[in-house]
Amino acid sequence: MVWNLPNSLTVLRVALIPFFVGCAYIPGRWGLILSTAFFGLAAFTDWADGYFARQHGLATSFGRFFDPVADKLLVISALVLLLGLQRAPLFLVMIILAREVMVMALRERMAGQGRQIHVSRGAKWKTGFQMTAILMLLLQNGLLDIPMQHLGLIFLYLSTVLSIVSGFQYFTKAWPVIQKNN
Repeated sequence: MVWNLPNSLTVLRVALIPFFVGCAYIPGRWGLILSTAFFGLAAFTDWADGYFARQHGLATSFGRFFDPVADKLLVISALVLLLGLQRAPLFLVMIILAREVMVMALRERMAGQGRQIHVSRGAKWKTGFQMTAILMLLLQNGLLDIPMQHLGLIFLYLSTVLSIVSGFQYFTKAWPVIQKNN
């Protein structure tokens, strides 16, 4: 494995998960702020690792495999945390988690056939809405008493719709390849 900046950022994203989860249980406003800050840093590494890998030709097989895994671990951890804190509805979390697991399985299946699934524009929008929703739902009104719960839920609903649409697009695109190789 090549140890470069994008791969380091991907590993850092996973390493930050216990910090944002743990800080969410610190009583009071600072727990919310710290949890949101750690999650925000982790979400930023998602953008930064891809940027540096593409802009500087630093893409590696480790990064192509582990980056989506790190993303899923981050999102799943956050959604389970929000569910436990009663800040996100179960049915939305279940839909998003089901889509994430199914797309990971599809990626593995396609990789086994020598194919790669590239991230779609819809999936990038889904991730943007998802990360924003999670930030707002973690923070709630912990910063300047600005209520963010309702807006966070709206973003979570939008990200759920985008999850369904982009997941369907991935499967529609991959289906002929899967059928051909059965």
